[in-house]
Amino acid sequence: MENNPQLSKKHQFQKSHRHLKPSHFLNPSDFMKPEYEWVEQSHDESIHFIEHGAPSPLIRWHHHKEYELHLVRHTAGKFFVGDHIGSFRPGNLVLVAPNLPHNWISDLEPGQTVEIRDQVVHFSADLLQGLRSQLPELRSLEPMLERAKLGIEFHGQEVVRQATALFDELSGSNGMKRLLTFLTLLELLATTDQYRTLSSEFHQPLIDKPNLDWLNKANDYILEHYESDISLEDIAQYMGVSPAYFSKQFKRVSGHRFVDFVNRLRVNKAAELLTHSRLPITEICFEVGYNNIANFNRRFLEIKGHTPSDYRRSFIHDLKRS
Repeated sequence: MENNPQLSKKHQFQKSHRHLKPSHFLNPSDFMKPEYEWVEQSHDESIHFIEHGAPSPLIRWHHHKEYELHLVRHTAGKFFVGDHIGSFRPGNLVLVAPNLPHNWISDLEPGQTVEIRDQVVHFSADLLQGLRSQLPELRSLEPMLERAKLGIEFHGQEVVRQATALFDELSGSNGMKRLLTFLTLLELLATTDQYRTLSSEFHQPLIDKPNLDWLNKANDYILEHYESDISLEDIAQYMGVSPAYFSKQFKRVSGHRFVDFVNRLRVNKAAELLTHSRLPITEICFEVGYNNIANFNRRFLEIKGHTPSDYRRSFIHDLKRS
């Protein structure tokens, strides 16, 4: 019988891959740059709490400069933290440190949607550092925060049950009560021994410290000037580089085009004003840096999926219903 070169190649592939383990398969960190996420933080809150469903634009391979405590309420699938790949189901509770890439991907049927998949708390290192300087008791959190550089999964059934109840309290509270509930949650997790770290110590972040410092400097400038007519030339001059270099470097390091990042920031700030103030929409448009109401409406619709008026009306309706 004549040798078939295609069958021979297939046999060689099967033979060479026969002993592959799950760790041999690619995770996003092997081939995809994590997208930098700007966390929308309200000016009157110390922590950022959100709930979201699936599918969602928030579900993507990304990182941010805040800690993230992430609880899955519904669905199962695969999750990625640094170079770790694991399976998740409801009750999956993970803490990741600043700039550690992560993502959760649910196994959904075509067309299936889930209203609430995740509950997430973001909090900054600056917040904890400030609290620890005034409240020595909070120094007991330091070992857990150090472990979070690799990602931590908490797996004790009772710990997850108590943490879930505290997440529900976070969802239904605000102000001082929410902050105290958050500190109670951190204390619960810092004192348990039912956890495992996720990413390996050999994981190399895709963004090194010089690039991260560069990005943070650019972001600080954008946050200070987004309400004005900020231009690529302005920020490039501030960073001491040419506009072409800044544009290329910002996209490479953050995963965003500069203009898209500014638009998203402005729209998120506008959404906050729409839901937490009585300012007219036209005034909000100018407040967040747009000088044209038609452009503002168009950008808001692109990013939020609603017009500003519909977004405010929907928020008021949901508030009354709850």
